[in-house]
Amino acid sequence: MIEPYVLDLREIDAAHVPVVGGKGAHLGGLSRIEGIRVPAGFCVTTDAFRRITADTPSIDDRLDQLSRVDPDDREAIRALSAQIRRIIEEIVIPDDLAVAITRALTRLGEHAAYAVRSSATAEDLPTASFAGQQDSYLNVVGQTAILQHVGRCWASLFTERAVTYRQRNGIDHRTVHMAVLVQQMVLPRASGILFTADPVTGNRTVATVEAGLGLGEALVSGLVDPDVFTVRDGEVVSRVIAAKQRAVHALPTGGTQEAAVNPQQQQQPALADAQALHLVRLGRRIEAHFGRPQDIEWCLDDEGFQIVQSRPITTLFPIPENGDQENHVYVSVGHQQMMTDPMKPLGLSMWQLTAMVPMHEAGGRLFVDVTSRLASPASRVGLLDLMGKGDPLVRDALETVLSRDGFVPTCPDPHPAAPPARGASALIETDPAIVTGLIERSQASVAALRDGIRTKTGPALFDFLLEAFEEHKRALGDPLSLQAIMAGMDATWWLNDRLQEWLGEKNAADTLTLSAPDNITSQMGLALLDVADVVRPHPEVVGFLEGVEDDCFLEELAKLAGGAEARDAIEGYLDRYGMRCVGEIDITRPRWRERPTTLVPVILDHVRTFEPGAAQRRFEEGRQKARQKEQDVLSRLRALPDGERKAEETRRMIDRVRTFIGYREYPKYAIISRYFVYKQALMAEAERLVRAGLLPEKEDIFYVTFQELHHVVRSHQVDVRLIQQRKDAFRWYHTLNPPRVLTSDGEALSGAHRRDDVPAGALIGLPVSTGTVEGRARVVLDMAEADLEPGDILVTTLTDPSWSPLFVAITGLVTEVGGLMTHGAVIAREYGLPAVVGVEQATRRIRDGQEIRVHGTDGYIEILS
Repeated sequence: MIEPYVLDLREIDAAHVPVVGGKGAHLGGLSRIEGIRVPAGFCVTTDAFRRITADTPSIDDRLDQLSRVDPDDREAIRALSAQIRRIIEEIVIPDDLAVAITRALTRLGEHAAYAVRSSATAEDLPTASFAGQQDSYLNVVGQTAILQHVGRCWASLFTERAVTYRQRNGIDHRTVHMAVLVQQMVLPRASGILFTADPVTGNRTVATVEAGLGLGEALVSGLVDPDVFTVRDGEVVSRVIAAKQRAVHALPTGGTQEAAVNPQQQQQPALADAQALHLVRLGRRIEAHFGRPQDIEWCLDDEGFQIVQSRPITTLFPIPENGDQENHVYVSVGHQQMMTDPMKPLGLSMWQLTAMVPMHEAGGRLFVDVTSRLASPASRVGLLDLMGKGDPLVRDALETVLSRDGFVPTCPDPHPAAPPARGASALIETDPAIVTGLIERSQASVAALRDGIRTKTGPALFDFLLEAFEEHKRALGDPLSLQAIMAGMDATWWLNDRLQEWLGEKNAADTLTLSAPDNITSQMGLALLDVADVVRPHPEVVGFLEGVEDDCFLEELAKLAGGAEARDAIEGYLDRYGMRCVGEIDITRPRWRERPTTLVPVILDHVRTFEPGAAQRRFEEGRQKARQKEQDVLSRLRALPDGERKAEETRRMIDRVRTFIGYREYPKYAIISRYFVYKQALMAEAERLVRAGLLPEKEDIFYVTFQELHHVVRSHQVDVRLIQQRKDAFRWYHTLNPPRVLTSDGEALSGAHRRDDVPAGALIGLPVSTGTVEGRARVVLDMAEADLEPGDILVTTLTDPSWSPLFVAITGLVTEVGGLMTHGAVIAREYGLPAVVGVEQATRRIRDGQEIRVHGTDGYIEILS
């Protein structure tokens, strides 16, 4: 250490983040890498910042005020942050601190020019860069000016942008501190940015160099366009050379100045190809040191490249670990299960332990490796066909990968191709008793699980659960259950294909499957209408529910006139459906039984919107529409050549689809029923760990895997630091946008709709429920905040079964994620709602309250106002 409050850059490493901030720690690490040049300098530590702020009580007062400000109150944030900055800038740096800084300057050269740069403790970290939120200053000359700019860097911790970011992300302003870097100024011929991975596609094998003349300030400010070099496998594969009319240079007396570029230089590249390749090699060395792709700021002077900053590229989606160097292609599980949010470690591990195929974790999401199926010509066709029927965007993304020569090598089939999965459904008869038997068998299995788990605690509980997971998988893989599901899907595809061929009618099965029996998810939506019927006659109950905030409200509800009946109706609903919730495949998500207030706004909407008996009327109306559609179709078919045969085949398929299509929703219901039993037992175990003083909160078990929790229960040892790291990582995962398809190179692909048969300006998606409807778009990102009126069209990211109660109040559906057989599509068809799914950025491109037209038959949306 040079002086108290000052550290030489060469003394700093990753362990010093709390003292020198993220940028300082990165630069200290860079200075230790062989062959990497970093401008000499020192760091004024966060201890200095803490000292000057602790000695100024007025800052503490403003921070108290700031903590009470709404994150969206921009005026209040602007005013308070400006006050704090002004207070800090006016602080006179204490003499001993000023002496420490000037002595460090003397050692480096007090008359030299310096860059004075902020380095916050929440900056340039592996999971968040916070780039550009604080200030830095170039070409500062003289001790007085440098001390003044140190103060400005301290103050920049409270720029409006930085304060707003922390407010919105729940970061306490008092937990973030500011260090200041003072480095010798580089006067470069050229400067720019190097990304060691493609920041757009995520491909880790591609590096991008952006270069301009003079100081990098011109590129960062957008004053000039950069030259762009794309490098792959040690070769420049593309280059774009920009016209360079302006550049920024350092002035001898301090500061910078924008100047015109000599006309002879304007079309010349800022770097030669060889220099770009050398820079990328340096970048790969830096990337290897930090263990992740980097965003690197560089300068080129007469002696070569100097690195002035390196931060992780925090927007890249992580790659699943596979333990080899082979190419892999992964398909998102979340896009199939309608859960693209990150899952906590316990949820991830439980789904992996109960899944029928191996699943790989990345970014808090699960993926299935489909490389071997794509490599085999026989299985490739079936996989693409299946993916295309479920979500055409996944198929398009897979075909994009397959178009890359050699990424997925074709392997000879080891044995003759098995018959397609569709054929399995032909093995069972069209018999409603099959579905009844499957449901009864599932109910018995869940009841046996409840009985068996009741007395299990400690290690014995985990032994029991491991056995229960095997029964779970056996039930999932029940051949008869799979045949029943495929029978309904096959019949749907048969009807749509044949009736379009014979009658020119698209998606006829949508109407033919209205109010199909045994659909547990549509029953769940209608059952909440029955709950509303019990609540509606009692004004005191309605008034009480309008003010409910506590999840223990049911006990108080029973004390009101009509409250006992209302409580019993809600309890009955929770007994049957209380295991469900948004994102239900993650066992850590709060269930309706745990948080019944989630349902209260929907119940109240139903009370206001519907008349008594609405559930039965809606179901009967759907059944009658399906019956009328069947009669219409059969009548038209009989009028065709060979019409009797076609009509008879169609009648059999209609019977088959109505027998089996509703069952498709039941296995998911059974899975989630079992999950809630698992969760209740694990939460009881967590309470025991809290009582034993091993965990601060029972919800901390969500941040360990099932296997780790098993170890905690056996050993009575908890890694509290690991839990905190997992919490930090989970917050980062929420900022990532998961792709439908991901490669081992890191390329993230979401697919595209490749169609030209829609009106100009229309938003393209996948048609999943026939019909056309116009109405007001209601963009809803959180089910609990839905405010829907009759005639509204729901526009959201995705829907899982927990959204079904909302479907009874809308007239159409638009989602960003979904496929033909995902839950939202199935229930939209069940309720007769025109629906289009897979509409990229629908919640951004459609504004709440706009009038839109949904073309559920042809798969597009028109914005009318």
